[in-house]
Amino acid sequence: MNIEIKEVKELSQIESVAILADEIWTEHYTSIIGSDQVRYMVDKFQSNKAISAQIDDGCNYYLAYINGDPVGYITLIIDNTKHEVMISKIYVKSKIRKNGIGQKFIELAESECKRNNHTKIWLTVNRFNTTSIDWYKKQGFSVINEIKKDIGNGFVMDDYVMEKIF
Repeated sequence: MNIEIKEVKELSQIESVAILADEIWTEHYTSIIGSDQVRYMVDKFQSNKAISAQIDDGCNYYLAYINGDPVGYITLIIDNTKHEVMISKIYVKSKIRKNGIGQKFIELAESECKRNNHTKIWLTVNRFNTTSIDWYKKQGFSVINEIKKDIGNGFVMDDYVMEKIF
């Protein structure tokens, strides 16, 4: 299996990320947070417009391809003030999981962390997303905090904060 990871720079890549977000979020998160919140979050945070704005603000999006087809994406936020890298988003199509793409994404985050002489990678994950929490723990992450954040429209993000220290 030929896995290739490319930084998102072109409109066609942004569109691919938005399509993946809609597919992955609808499939994975509807049972966790409900279809109304899924639709709200995809529209607000993972639409073409939202992704373009995030890239303009310094977020680094990367797409994973298998044989030329986009199958997942990761978003990194590099904070040189705090000497850390945040994994803002990391998603892989369900039928492609367990083929090493998530591991390659973590390696990319670790590489960016080391390249920038940073000491920590962190992320947030829905507290009821147990499959992902368990996977992050296997990657060396630990739960360090809990946050509840109003994201508008009556919805709340109810997450764990996880980190990996180097």
